[in-house]
Amino acid sequence: MSVLKRASDMLKYEGVKSTAWRGAKWLTSRSNPFEEVPLATVFKQDVLAVDWTQDRDFKAEKPVKPGGKPQIAWVISPPGRSSGGHQNAYLFMEFLEKAGYEITIFLYSAGAYPKVSVEGVKHMLSTNSGYPKLNAEYRMYDPETGLTGDFDVIVATDWATAYAAWRYERNIPRIYWVLDFEPYFFPAGPDYVVAENSYRLGYHGITIGSWLAAKLKRDYGMPTDFYEYSVDASRYTRTNDSARNEILFYARPTTPRRGTEFGLLVLEEVHRRSPDITINIAGWDMSKAGIEFPFVNHGTLQVSQLPELYNRCGAALVLSLTCMSLLPLEVMACGVVPVVNDGENTRMTLRDDPRIEFVPMSPALMADRIIAALDRPDQVEYSRSLAKSAEGGSWNDAGAHVVATFDKIIKRKKK
Repeated sequence: MSVLKRASDMLKYEGVKSTAWRGAKWLTSRSNPFEEVPLATVFKQDVLAVDWTQDRDFKAEKPVKPGGKPQIAWVISPPGRSSGGHQNAYLFMEFLEKAGYEITIFLYSAGAYPKVSVEGVKHMLSTNSGYPKLNAEYRMYDPETGLTGDFDVIVATDWATAYAAWRYERNIPRIYWVLDFEPYFFPAGPDYVVAENSYRLGYHGITIGSWLAAKLKRDYGMPTDFYEYSVDASRYTRTNDSARNEILFYARPTTPRRGTEFGLLVLEEVHRRSPDITINIAGWDMSKAGIEFPFVNHGTLQVSQLPELYNRCGAALVLSLTCMSLLPLEVMACGVVPVVNDGENTRMTLRDDPRIEFVPMSPALMADRIIAALDRPDQVEYSRSLAKSAEGGSWNDAGAHVVATFDKIIKRKKK
């Protein structure tokens, strides 16, 4: 989507003030971090209403529609065009709908800006290849009334929505859809504390990968289930059988846990040693980032545009200081060697896959491994083997596991 078309949509669905706010954030994020006041992303009414030291017995009740579809209230922050976490949640909502669940989505937006509307969110989703089409009903969350309606289970998607979910009066099951350890998103302070306390509310966690499930169970006593990372082989597939002399780096400077500035050090060293290697940077517009080595600036791409880029590259640098993204498996399906930071969070999440280069966070060593991946005498053959290992991959097994977990938690009786 062009910048002009996107700006036009913002004006239509959000208004002049919200569009101006987004523009100011876009500009300042390229020079200085866009500061937000503490607890700006949660309604104070929700935090004040929750006393996590008092236990509640969340348990299944008789279905609100006996013999009909189980009812889910799913509380989630407004989805973004390139938000992998939201795309993941929507993927599993689709699995649940196909399994006979009915979903009401409550959009949780505590800040004054950007201005969020149901119509604007639906329009964005309809034009984005990263999201499935759902039958769900949409509502804006109102902290004055909380969640209204009759439901069999409430799902929270991040720390702020966990407080909204708690406020629902009936003690029906609460599921916490946990995609990352969110206290790590903040320095020590109010947001860290309130985010951490969201794991003490007595919910049942469903996480992506085993690392996060183990951490929540060990540190907070949260009952957890998890589903494994997978890759959609119908989208991510190897189409280039030539030798490759390009690399990829996923950069997102507004998300510190993705280690963008550290990654740029690695890339600078790669260029110093092998200036003939083409460096591709995607995920964010880095044209004003003051990068001193040559690179191809892809900015934010649609999901449908990614496989073509991946198929030009021989190696990809993917950093994550919390929960790992899906990128290592997706690039591997396209025949690319993933180079990731070594740690319990990455090895557990990616099941210690021997095809993935787990490298200590030394810029020089990471540069070594990236260059070595391109210099392999069997680069083309090895690329084929990486892609072959992902053939036939899908999220169907993970979807079935999540549906079974929901069925177990609400004690659903199958016909």
